[in-house]
Amino acid sequence: MNIVLLGAPGAGKGTQAAKLVEKYGMCHISTGDILRAAVKDQTPLGIKAKGFMDAGELVPDDLIIDLMKERMQQPDTENGVLLDGFPRTTTQAVSLDSMLSELGRPLNAALLINVENEAIVKRLTSRRMCRECGHIGSVKDGDTCPKCEGEMFQRDDDNEETVRNRLDVYDKQTAPLIDYYRGKDLLLSVDGDRDPDVVFADVVALLDL
Repeated sequence: MNIVLLGAPGAGKGTQAAKLVEKYGMCHISTGDILRAAVKDQTPLGIKAKGFMDAGELVPDDLIIDLMKERMQQPDTENGVLLDGFPRTTTQAVSLDSMLSELGRPLNAALLINVENEAIVKRLTSRRMCRECGHIGSVKDGDTCPKCEGEMFQRDDDNEETVRNRLDVYDKQTAPLIDYYRGKDLLLSVDGDRDPDVVFADVVALLDL
């Protein structure tokens, strides 16, 4: 099954993807993780992308599309993928359609995790990440990771000004994807402002897994 995950930054796409991977063994492809790895490794793409990411802006289509073409040809994608953070624009969606058509793997659904903007601002500005293992937690965790005891920190792009800019960018450039996939009769929507396990139960039902 090939699924596109939709929703604003911080809506919980990554959380739901992790649950789907754990239970059903799907291949999760997160452009955010791929880009952050490139930034950490100081690759040419990573250096170029960091400026956009720190400002809360979208990384340009051409960079993302080239990255995803390479990733989608790897063997672990053959049994289906969860695409998290791609496509982010209708241009990318059209490219994805072409890519999947060439690979003979049609898209089964576009799953929208729906959360109001103010709830997301509150959620993201309190988010913290472990420098060692990448665990995503919150300000309640303090300075120490509950999983590996590494240092918890706030990402540069999780301050309120940048979060609001990211949401504004999402509303203008990415939200049209909802209409795009609705027009293809592929859109499924779930209320993401609830306990993650409750949301997951609805996701499983919607996807008929």
